[in-house]
Amino acid sequence: MSLYFFRISTGRYSGAADQPYEFDDRAAAWSEMTEVCANLLGGIARSMKPNAKWSMELLDEHKQPVFRISIVGETVS
Repeated sequence: MSLYFFRISTGRYSGAADQPYEFDDRAAAWSEMTEVCANLLGGIARSMKPNAKWSMELLDEHKQPVFRISIVGETVS
């Protein structure tokens, strides 16, 4: 089992978690991360401003990024 931390870049819950989460492997960690993002996505999308970026990272036990999911609101014209 490996230890991982979640870190959110912007918004109400921004910052890295103090308490680690334990997962069997990277696949299990990725699965949990996508589920957490799915649960947060509606609120994030409703409050996102143009040209803003939100991201969640999964950090390893040394707090180095392993995975990142980002949402970007872009103005294209």
